[in-house]
Amino acid sequence: MSRIFITGSTDGLGLAAARTLMKEGHDVVLHARSRERASALADVSPTALGIVIGDLASATETRSIAEQVNAIGRMDGVIHNAGIYLERSRGETPDGHAKTLAVNVLAPYLLTAWITRPDRLIYLSSGMHRSGSSALDDIDWKKRPWNASQAYSESKLYIATLAAAVARHWPDVLSNAVDPGWVPTKMGGAGAPDDLEMGHLTQTWLAASDAGAAKVSGGYWYHRQQREEAAEVKDPGFQDALVEKLGELTGVRLFAGSE
Repeated sequence: MSRIFITGSTDGLGLAAARTLMKEGHDVVLHARSRERASALADVSPTALGIVIGDLASATETRSIAEQVNAIGRMDGVIHNAGIYLERSRGETPDGHAKTLAVNVLAPYLLTAWITRPDRLIYLSSGMHRSGSSALDDIDWKKRPWNASQAYSESKLYIATLAAAVARHWPDVLSNAVDPGWVPTKMGGAGAPDDLEMGHLTQTWLAASDAGAAKVSGGYWYHRQQREEAAEVKDPGFQDALVEKLGELTGVRLFAGSE
């Protein structure tokens, strides 16, 4: 039995992953953006280990999420599932960041730094990461005209790269990125062509399976098969430049003293 925390688990892939893991007998900690959103978990919360509340667009609330998780106890695995798709505008988080960057990248970066280090980390990326730009001078979209699709693609390039960087810097942790496919969730839309079940079963498998094939690190996965990721993801120079940039934006250094 494993103890696993899943961000964004009130619906879609996160909730599906939670249901699967609980059915398999694992202890699952759920996450909701607000108490109102947590009410959607009424049918699964009685069997969950706990529910934490907080908006990932806010660094202060993200810190609270980490503290709530750590108060429950050390996790065996964390699935960074939460994400937003095509935002109409850059937006402005309480910390002044573009909302897509804050939720899809800065929040998982901060949670990785603040949650007691687990044995396994899974980060949700997307096939769209291959369209992301590797230029890091304006990742917060302060200079460029807003492009929702490009911002999303870049956020998924960054999160896949973060997963690879964690695998390189923390050899005692199994860290992987997952492309769940274009699945029929609220985010993906009813007409999405990929398999919803396979969309979440890769995450649960990597988070909890004792199978040798699942106990690897630094992979980019699609439907339980490793796929080739964008070249930047595996580039140590790009990894370190990105992590340095995220440290500048958040004021939190992830790998300080870990080398």
